[in-house]
Amino acid sequence: MKAFVFPGQGAQFSGMGKDLYEKFPVAKDLFEKANKILGFRITDIMFEGTDEDLKETKVTQPAIFLHSVIMAKMLKDDFKPDMVAGHSLGEFSALVANKSLSFEDGLRLVSKRAMAMQKACELKPSTMAAILGLEDSVVERVLKEIDEIIVPANYNSPGQLVISGSVKGVELACAKLSEAGAKRAIQLKVSGAFHSPFMESARVELAKALETTKFIKGICPVYQNVTAQPVTDPEIIKSNLIAQLTAPVRWTQIMKNMIADGVKEVIEVGPGTVLQGLFKKTDRNLKVSGAVVTEE
Repeated sequence: MKAFVFPGQGAQFSGMGKDLYEKFPVAKDLFEKANKILGFRITDIMFEGTDEDLKETKVTQPAIFLHSVIMAKMLKDDFKPDMVAGHSLGEFSALVANKSLSFEDGLRLVSKRAMAMQKACELKPSTMAAILGLEDSVVERVLKEIDEIIVPANYNSPGQLVISGSVKGVELACAKLSEAGAKRAIQLKVSGAFHSPFMESARVELAKALETTKFIKGICPVYQNVTAQPVTDPEIIKSNLIAQLTAPVRWTQIMKNMIADGVKEVIEVGPGTVLQGLFKKTDRNLKVSGAVVTEE
């Protein structure tokens, strides 16, 4: 059993996708189509921009999505998944790759999602932090004791959980979790509290866009962030995508469920190697790699 997985925000790097653009006419056409849909030349920023340019939300999310889905397309017959999943934003890449969603609609949704999240970040100051070396249950218990909006946001792997909430709540939580035995509590350089109640306005905006977007049954199940369960029903996929903005990413549970369902090989499609590392940390016996696109 083979799983293809797709990274989320933070995997971007300057020059991403340039090799695909230059080597493959099909990839070049898709990148140019994306420039038209977005109304600006995202390729210029992806290929030549600085790390700072790539951190701009309206660029970051579409850039990672484009790199991932175009790479999946260039894999051609090598792209034969038994299951797919994507971390946060990567769930949209996974849904386009498994043919649940068209390239054009996926890009429009990702762009809308990025803008809505940016707006939500500007409404009220909020932030995130990575907690390393504690059981999830300990982190959850400590967060419940804090009288601020503060929630688990990303269950990344056993012993690695990202929390999200008010600036004061995150500061208090980092102090209390360090006292509780966390190896590290690292405040992240992010523009807001993703996957928390602070994203409610973005959730409402994305829900409106999703209402008019067509989804079909894909070529294989997608393990969704909100439930960590394999899904093929288009309506359930849509409702989970809406919930995803204010709910935690259950990546630890996704990995465990994929392993329980018989996955033996995991291929990460897109920029970075983060997901490969998380899978290897979870099960050393898994075969993990990054997708490699060969010349036409």
